[in-house]
Order: sequence, then structure tokens, then C-alpha cells
Amino acid sequence: MAYAMVAEEPGKSNVFKKVSIEVPKPKKGEVLIRQTAIGVNFIDVYQRSGLYPAPGGYPAILGNEGAGVVQATGAGVTGFRPGDRVAYTMPGGAYATHRVIAADKVVKIPNAVSDEDAAASMLKGLTAQYLIHDCYKAKAGETVLFHAAAGGVGLIAGQWLKAKGVTAIGTAGGKEKCALARRHGYAKCIDYTKQDFVEEMRKITKGNGVPAVYDSVGKTTYPGSLKCLQKFGMFVSFGQSSGMIEDFKLADLSANGSLFCTRPTLFHFIAERKELERRARMLFKAIASGEVKIMVNQTFALDKVKQAHDALEGRKTTGQTVLKVE
Repeated sequence: MAYAMVAEEPGKSNVFKKVSIEVPKPKKGEVLIRQTAIGVNFIDVYQRSGLYPAPGGYPAILGNEGAGVVQATGAGVTGFRPGDRVAYTMPGGAYATHRVIAADKVVKIPNAVSDEDAAASMLKGLTAQYLIHDCYKAKAGETVLFHAAAGGVGLIAGQWLKAKGVTAIGTAGGKEKCALARRHGYAKCIDYTKQDFVEEMRKITKGNGVPAVYDSVGKTTYPGSLKCLQKFGMFVSFGQSSGMIEDFKLADLSANGSLFCTRPTLFHFIAERKELERRARMLFKAIASGEVKIMVNQTFALDKVKQAHDALEGRKTTGQTVLKVE
């Protein structure tokens, strides 16, 4: 049976309903994908709760990344054929067994990369890619701070930074999460439940600070993140798992050392087809080589998406979470 998990209105995780759907037919320039794996991300939670608007409004089929097999192609599609394994990231629509997508938003999955790894890494892996290669291009020999080091983006970024010769310092909540982060490239990981990360960073860097802080936590880490930066440092704010930053003032940047700040969004970086392909090639190459290992630590059936969201919101997950479509 073809079905989708639909959030009928913004709210808690119990808004999801299993709804039968007709298998869609691809139109000109589109491909039909039978999905096999779907990534679950904090942005899905934001869109379900109403913190962020759901793409297309409500009722909404959420989910922003997935992988599967091409079943049919629409008129004018070149480069894809039925049977191709493909992956994508785009706003909304992923929590379904089947979907149609514009062919220029889809990339082929190399043989050395599994469907689960591709589904779990398109959003988070491409996010790590642009953060450390564009927002602040971390260079060998530098030390940077990365919050939520045991999360999906954090575990990918830690490994990639280490491969680049960068010393990555992470923060995470609890002994186990810190140990996980250290196993994935972080030279040190600060347990923010027991330690003041600003004080610890000052000790680690001997008071020098770091040239960049990558922060997806937001409200609770924002003030301290600025204090960890060197003069002219870059504050990269790319999420708000603890809540939105409500008191940002430009004067804070000058007061803490003439700092720079950016609030990037992945979909701006992959809007052009050539950029999507280039960045996906870099990501898949890193995965295939073993430079970056994708840790799918939680899997749920598609119709158990409520439980997946509960685990994510309850900070009970590490690495990547995937919905499997049988």
C-alpha cells in the first residue's frame, strides 16, 4: 500500500496520521521514486510544531531528505532511468512511500554508498560540507568549536574536520555523547551539563579563542559562543535546538572583537544543479573512502514517525535517525 504520514496541523508528535495515497505519475522533467529510506532531522520537528512553516502549509507531508529507486521518468528526463538508486534533499514531502521530484533535484547514489547512508546524509552531510568549506573554511592547523558534536551534523563535521587537519573541539550533553564525539574526530568534547564551555575553551586555547564557532543550539549557547571567538572570528549560526536567539544585537559583535556572523541555509548553497552535484560528489567521495562514516544509530518504520520525533525532541538520539520503508 502506498501511504504518507501527514501532519494535519502544527502541534505535538501525535498530529501524524497514516494516509493512503495513489502512486503519483511523473510529469515533464520529473522522476517517480519508490522510497527505501528517509532521514529525520530537527528541521522536521520545527516544521511539525509550527516553529517553522511547513512547506506548502498544512496538512503537510514533512521530511527533507530521502533515498530510493527510480520507478518511472517523465518526458524530457535524461540521465536517469528506472532502477537507478537516487537521493535528494529538498523542503518537505519525504514522509511517504512514493513521491515525484524534479529530476534536477536528484543525484545518483554510488555503489559504495548504501540507501540508508545516503538518506541520512543528504541534508546533514551537505550541511556539514558547506559549513566547513564555505561559511568558514576551516584550515589545517586551526582549532574550531562545534556545538552539538554528537548530533547528526556534528558527527559528520567532526570526522571531516579531522581529515582536513583541523582540531575540532565539541560540546555535547553527557559522558556518553562526549565519548561518541571523540570517536568521530573531536580532539576534545566538553560536557555542557557539567562544565562551562566558555571557561573550558579558554583553558584549551590558553585564552586565545578560536577563529570559528559552528552553533546549531542557539538560545542557550549564543552568548558563550561569541566569547569563545578570537578577534575577527566567525560565528556560524545554523540552528536553534534550544530555542531561537531572541536578543541578537549587532553591538555584541563589536563588543566581542569585531566579529563576523552568518545565518546560512543549505538550500541556497544547492539551488543550482551544478552546485548540488559538486557538493554531493564531495560528500559521497568522503563516505565511500571511509573518511566520513555515517552513523545511522536509530531506525524506525515510516509509520512510526511519531516515535522518531519523540526520540529526537527528547535528546535521546545520537548520529542519524532514519525511517525505513519496507
